[in-house]
Amino acid sequence: MNMHILTPEVQRFLTEHEHSAPSAIALAKSPFPAVSAAELAQQLDGRQRCRKKLPLWHSTPGIYYPEKLAIEQASSQITATHKAAIVAKGSRVIDLTGGFGVDTLFLAQRAATVTHCETNAPLSQIARHNTAAMGLTNCTFIAADGMEHLRTQPDNTFDVAYIDPSRRVAQRKVFRLQDCVPDVVALQGELLRKVPQLIIKSAPLLDITAALEALESVSAVHIVSSGNECKELLFVMDRGHTGEPQLVATALTADSVAWFAFTPAEELTASPTYGAPTGYLHEPDAALLKSGAFKLIGTRYGLDKLHRHTHLYTAREPHDDFMGKIFRITDVVTYGAFKKAKTTYRGNVSTRNFPLKAEELRKRHRISEGGDQHLFFCTGAGDELLVIFASKC
Repeated sequence: MNMHILTPEVQRFLTEHEHSAPSAIALAKSPFPAVSAAELAQQLDGRQRCRKKLPLWHSTPGIYYPEKLAIEQASSQITATHKAAIVAKGSRVIDLTGGFGVDTLFLAQRAATVTHCETNAPLSQIARHNTAAMGLTNCTFIAADGMEHLRTQPDNTFDVAYIDPSRRVAQRKVFRLQDCVPDVVALQGELLRKVPQLIIKSAPLLDITAALEALESVSAVHIVSSGNECKELLFVMDRGHTGEPQLVATALTADSVAWFAFTPAEELTASPTYGAPTGYLHEPDAALLKSGAFKLIGTRYGLDKLHRHTHLYTAREPHDDFMGKIFRITDVVTYGAFKKAKTTYRGNVSTRNFPLKAEELRKRHRISEGGDQHLFFCTGAGDELLVIFASKC
């Protein structure tokens, strides 16, 4: 860390150039002898990246920003807040892969103590500084490998271990837990001997069923979305837990949390009803779709499913508690009739269980993007190809 960056005059410069291009700052001569133009550009870039992703960091004076990769790999503020809520109040937590310290900071607001471990010593120092700048005093920072540090501690020193294994190995992305670093599948037995509870963060593309086959003692899987985009999966493992895990689809906004919890057995035995689109169309949130509760969605909300493999639901009236988007249906035609009409349309195109992709349909039928109209191309209950015209409620 270059502590000169934290001086009032440099911080004032960064505030005044809040909306400047970091590349322009990097190419200009630095007005500060002790701070280079490249360092100014990095701080400015960090501030801009955190404006939406980490507003608490952006609004707190005296924050020191690392290189952009550390910010890109960090949890967002909204998902870190939810993650902390999973941990029991007063817990002793160790963050084995601390990074920029976003998860550590929110965990510390709920836990009794948090130990942040990070092999990158400068990044560990930055996380320590920023946590102090935000007024938290219950964090310890260890510039070392988290797993190695945990091994030096007596069993049950910590109540919870949180780990976000790296999904980039040898310059390529990996998706199986076994391929991440560290290999949490190989280490799970040792980890659960050291701590009663383990929380593993993984990428949203991870196959949940495959992960559950590889992991033991999973008590819950949290599928977390924000802005109708699945952001992360959290596998909660409790020492000695047996039986099925609870799957919890969670949709986060700035001021609300919607969730849908179930077990695999409940989904397996659910008996949805099927029907033609009528009245209102209900499109599940990304987290709900990722959870795989395709049959339960219909039975829990009292909705008809359009087709076994078409994950759209319908009812004569809107279900306001539905976890997802609701559209008012204005027209329904077969795809055959749609093609024959040769009408020019403008609207937002979506496909569900349909042989053609949205982009191909736009080009083939000259559908211009935008507007309030939505066109859903899907398969109906009788295996017929349908086009549903709708407007968002």
